[in-house]
Amino acid sequence: MTEILKGNLVHTPSFGRLETLPGGFLLLEDGVVRGLYRSLPREYAACPVTDWGEALILPSFADMHLHAPQYPMLGMGMDLPLLDWLNAYTFRTEARFTDAAYARRVYRQLAEDLISSGTTRVAMFSSCHTDATLILMEELERAGVTGYVGRVNMDRNSGAVQEETEASLSETRRWLDACRFPHVRPILTPRFTPSCTDELMAALGELARERDLPVQSHLSENSGEIAWVRELHPDCGQYWETYAKYGLWKPGTLMAHCVHSDSRERQAMADAGVWAVHCAASNVNLCSGTAPVRRLLDQGVQVALGSDIAGGDLLAMNKAVVMAIRASKLRQMETGEPFLTVPEAFYLGSAAGCRYCGGGAGFETGYPLHAIVVDDAAMPEPARSLELAERFERAVYLMDKRHIRAVYSEGRRVLG
Repeated sequence: MTEILKGNLVHTPSFGRLETLPGGFLLLEDGVVRGLYRSLPREYAACPVTDWGEALILPSFADMHLHAPQYPMLGMGMDLPLLDWLNAYTFRTEARFTDAAYARRVYRQLAEDLISSGTTRVAMFSSCHTDATLILMEELERAGVTGYVGRVNMDRNSGAVQEETEASLSETRRWLDACRFPHVRPILTPRFTPSCTDELMAALGELARERDLPVQSHLSENSGEIAWVRELHPDCGQYWETYAKYGLWKPGTLMAHCVHSDSRERQAMADAGVWAVHCAASNVNLCSGTAPVRRLLDQGVQVALGSDIAGGDLLAMNKAVVMAIRASKLRQMETGEPFLTVPEAFYLGSAAGCRYCGGGAGFETGYPLHAIVVDDAAMPEPARSLELAERFERAVYLMDKRHIRAVYSEGRRVLG
């Protein structure tokens, strides 16, 4: 089926490059982008057109690191450092997800909140509960969210949600065997090195190889965490080596934070094809620091953005984009590194994650559409007529659910 969207098209087809098409036409064939046009080609004149008027049509967001069972504790424990916060709030909250009915209520609300905020791609941590993880994947699929979900593994130093090693592995296999969702795929998820024994890490590395599965975890988030990892693995000179020695450091591995990754660790990421997921709000909230995003990019590391709820306090990814810009400006004041521009940060919060999930950058032809329609007419009236690039910048900073009129995910309209 041919469908045409009309509106003010704005996208970032590559890092830092902004393209605008006022009153443009976006051509879809069965939900797949086939072209962008300033005027509609004659052969499509009879095709149905969805005219969004003066609204902005932008790529939707990709949240590449968030903890689904922490959704109920948003905004809690923000005065605590990371390790204290985990013990005081996180593990207790995650323990609640033994209750399938509770998991269903929370995850349905989370999935709807993601879509209504304009996020259509995710890489998400569940808890260690297999049934709740499957419920999460089902609710994401129902709402139209695509991407990856991982059942978390943790067999030490994990409070109320600690597993036995064999149970962790057998439940992971049960979960993988039950994953049958067309748009939400499994990703192996050792929580982080301090929460996983050597035996568990080795078995997960073998499972990743056997089943050709991607991996996600945490890296160099907090100085106390790094010191703890050094105590647990005195044979490893750096944090990343605790993943590498078990086969978990490989192309496509997602490592959240990387706040304290030095040049050697960054180079190890670039060499192995490991991605960094920058979570600026969480890093500030938990006083972890500000990640060297520009240095990561300059050394060839692929970078995406995450909300990291509930260390991050805001689910809407345009706010994560803004926080990434602000954190980079703090680093510029401290180190002189160039800050992230709005098009650069927007690319990291949208196209980068979409590419990780197998999609295109911006409105790239040949890929299913992931887009949001933003009506900025209700924002404060400007003193003069704004260029599309200015409207885009203002929308990134100011938009909320009230301004999102429609959401397209994997070529389907899932909201509006």
